[in-house]
Amino acid sequence: MTTAEHLDTIDRLLAKEFPQEPVRTVDSSSGPGFHLVRLSRTRQFWDDDGSGRIEAADQISAEYGALTQAVTDRWGDPQIFSLGTLRDRMLEGEEIPEPWKELSGSTDHVHLWRAGEHWLVVCVTQRDDEDPYLLTAGATVMDPP
Repeated sequence: MTTAEHLDTIDRLLAKEFPQEPVRTVDSSSGPGFHLVRLSRTRQFWDDDGSGRIEAADQISAEYGALTQAVTDRWGDPQIFSLGTLRDRMLEGEEIPEPWKELSGSTDHVHLWRAGEHWLVVCVTQRDDEDPYLLTAGATVMDPP
C-alpha cells in the first residue's frame, strides 16, 4: 500500500464507530474506545539467516518514516510515547486499558498525535523475533496511561 492509502485507512479509523465488545481479525482489533489496524507486514523470519530480516526492517522503516511524516504534515509534531513502563506496571498487577495493553506487548514506543477527540497512533510492532514486522495504526479516545 502507498502512504496515501495508509492515510485513507487512518481517516476511516477516525470516522468509524467503536464497537461495544472487542472484535479481532487477523489484521485488526477494535473494542470500546479504540481501533488498531495492520497497514503493512513483512514476511516471517522462521528460516532466515538474518539477511531477510535486515531487508524487511529497512522496508518497514521506510514505510513508517513516510507515514509518520505524512501524519505530521497533517496533524503536527507527534509525541513519542514509551510503552516500556506499561509492561512493568502490568507485571505489578496494574490494569492497563486497550489499546495500550495490546501495543505494549509488541513495541517499545509509538508516535502519537491528537486528532480532534482521538489519539492517532502509528508504530511498528513485532511480537517475537520470528514474526513479521507490522506497520500498525490506531485511533482511540483512551488517553495514554
